[in-house]
Amino acid sequence: MTERNPILITGAGGQIGGVSRLMVDMLLEQGHPVRAFVRRKDERAQSMSEAGADVFVGDLLKPADVAAALKGVKRIFFSMTPQPYYADALTLMAAAARAQGNIEAFVHLSNYEQSYMTLEKMTAPEEERRSWLGGLVTDWSPQQRAHWICERVLDWSGLPTINVRSTLFAENPHLTWMQLGPLNNGELRLPFGNQRLAPIAVHDLAEVSVKLLLDPAPHISKSYELTGPELKDMHGFAQDYADALGRPIVYIPEELEEWNEAFLDDAVLQESLGDPAIARHVAEHLRIQTRLIASGRYDVFSDQLETLLGRPPRTMQLALQNNAHLRQLASAPNL
Repeated sequence: MTERNPILITGAGGQIGGVSRLMVDMLLEQGHPVRAFVRRKDERAQSMSEAGADVFVGDLLKPADVAAALKGVKRIFFSMTPQPYYADALTLMAAAARAQGNIEAFVHLSNYEQSYMTLEKMTAPEEERRSWLGGLVTDWSPQQRAHWICERVLDWSGLPTINVRSTLFAENPHLTWMQLGPLNNGELRLPFGNQRLAPIAVHDLAEVSVKLLLDPAPHISKSYELTGPELKDMHGFAQDYADALGRPIVYIPEELEEWNEAFLDDAVLQESLGDPAIARHVAEHLRIQTRLIASGRYDVFSDQLETLLGRPPRTMQLALQNNAHLRQLASAPNL
């Protein structure tokens, strides 16, 4: 970059190890000015400020905050925790960016489903939709629909957009903290039968997003479908958990709806998420995502990540070894 305009990273106040937070650290390490948009000033915001980020405390649903955060910015990375107002927030950011002008890149963290979500498929007769989606659901999740709307908004905005369509994260709750109890007993319990996945490491997703922000010109108006480097079934992943934890792990297939009811109850999620509306939204998204995985809609693979990174992506085993929840479990006595 020839100018020293700050790069705006939204969602930066999320968990340590999340995509946006990792991007803030990577950009600062490379000497680039960063404006980290956070919801509140807390210890995480303070640590980013101490590292050299310009921390902006605001609300992505308030026009004045969004416009203020964009001042002097030419490159934007947009990500946000799944919630009912996700599309509202992105639309507001796009409108403010368009009004400001001089935007060089708007990198949007989307999802892999957008590679096959079309208006024609979403408005087909119910049984056609059910067949297309694998037989277990008739519609995409509310969060997936929000991403579809967001990609349309960015198309219409005329902004120089890059969509980063990611498959399931290796750090997804299904694969990490929801598994801590079973893994402690030497079991990987998931309702995915013999379906295959190619999860992507959050670190790789952050690294490739930083590369796109720093050299956006060749990528403008493109959408990248990104997966991890290995397409495996759950028995294969059980071995990855075993290697990461240093103990035997066996895959135990679960009944789909019983698993959803046990792990994805609105009340259970509300305890960790707080807001009832967000808890309902996230629960519905994860329930449908679970059914889509179980029906084979996540049996996808792309080599685009390796091409963009210029190196082999991180394996599932390496992602698990670097996961904070699993590191703690690995260090615990094997009873």
